[in-house]
Amino acid sequence: MHSMKLRDLAGDQFPELEAQLEGPAGLLDISGLSSDSRKVAPGNAFVAVAGTKADGAGFIADAAGRGAAVAIASQAVDASIPVLAVGEPRRFLSIAASRFYGRQPETMVAVTGTAGKTSVASFTRQIWAHAGHPAAMIGTTGVVSPTRNEYGALTTPDPVSLHQLLAELAGEGVTHAAMEASSHGLDQCRLDGVKLAAAAFTNLGRDHMDYHPTVESYMAAKMRLFQLLPKGSPAVIFADDPWSAQAIKAAADAGHDVRTVGRKGDYLTLKRVEHFRHKQTAEIHVGDEIFEVDIPLAGDFQVANALVAAGLAMSTGVSAKVAMAALEKLVGASGRLELVGHTKDGALAYVDYAHKPDALENVLNSVRPFTTGRVVVVFGCGGDRDRGKRLIMGEIACRLADVVIVTDDNPRSEEPASIRAEIMAAASCASEIGDRATAIREAVGMLKSGDTLIVAGKGHEEGQTIGSVTLPFSDHAEVRKALEELKS
Repeated sequence: MHSMKLRDLAGDQFPELEAQLEGPAGLLDISGLSSDSRKVAPGNAFVAVAGTKADGAGFIADAAGRGAAVAIASQAVDASIPVLAVGEPRRFLSIAASRFYGRQPETMVAVTGTAGKTSVASFTRQIWAHAGHPAAMIGTTGVVSPTRNEYGALTTPDPVSLHQLLAELAGEGVTHAAMEASSHGLDQCRLDGVKLAAAAFTNLGRDHMDYHPTVESYMAAKMRLFQLLPKGSPAVIFADDPWSAQAIKAAADAGHDVRTVGRKGDYLTLKRVEHFRHKQTAEIHVGDEIFEVDIPLAGDFQVANALVAAGLAMSTGVSAKVAMAALEKLVGASGRLELVGHTKDGALAYVDYAHKPDALENVLNSVRPFTTGRVVVVFGCGGDRDRGKRLIMGEIACRLADVVIVTDDNPRSEEPASIRAEIMAAASCASEIGDRATAIREAVGMLKSGDTLIVAGKGHEEGQTIGSVTLPFSDHAEVRKALEELKS
């Protein structure tokens, strides 16, 4: 196991540490990093980040007891080990982790926005792979690379696991990696040690209002991505969102090469889209070249995601011709408007991760062009999360679907019936079936020829959290089971 001197871990990024590192502390051999005192190993540097529940400084004594060599905190405190004070401990953790693990794929890109991050990261990886690059993606659905396909949970992993992972990927020969940049992750400096070649913005909608006090602060957290990008780098921005102008301004103010994509885009201009059940045909203009592309995915939002991904791939060296050819072979991210099956008379059943108002609106709108019968939706809202979206989502469901069933999502510590009641207050058209498996079975059972079913809210998740317990549960599996029962 390698170790590093503390002063080499800090580098020259923290002027406030310079004097402190000239003393004996700077020469300490550090065997690893941790921001969780319970996971500290002998010789580690413990970084005390102020958590949402408890300030990390209270855990310094615990870390010292487990053999930490030094602690880094927002203020100096008396302890049995040296404690260095730094303005932003979270940022220190990210920079130090990137130096400690030392390697990352040479071409890294990150994408932020409310919806589409997972799809854009996945599509970018697929376009690079099509162009012959050993490529990876890191995001909500896990890690995909030439050697692994791991299901994971966090959008932006903590800096120590992230840099350990990036070093492993580089060691496996991965040269290109795309990652999601959540607003939490950006706000908490989790990407500060990543050397980015390009960055992208998809859109902004209501999300994480349990974390950000206002939509403006949420947007500002996302725009921090452009502060992390080296000046003059390509910033790919979807041009057709109400917040696009603000994202363009933020990227331009940071000194970047702004490349917009979409109907109003100047880098990739979308001229025409025809919707079919399993694909869309798009006319895309790149400079003087015109490409007619069959994108094998449903929904306007997937065309937008494909354009952002093509913009990132082309901004990191893939030719327009290769990128456009790759779009015809895209595979959708798990649980993102994913066709799970159909009834014997052709009604389609999709699973989608939509758990916020904009996403639900997008997905219901996207299936309407090819649905000759009724749009049926089954959804609920998660407990212990932004309550304001419940009424909004109830209203959207009744306005855009023909049949609405309100059920449980992940109630967590809240009373499931009261969550459903808050949605139902704005969904006079809906029926209520608390048990999610029963709700799915009912919905599948009522499908007729020409109908489209969307089971929304959980997507790729493989569990349902009720109270403090997560039980195995998969929307995919329940939809398949109900379809099988119908056929038998």
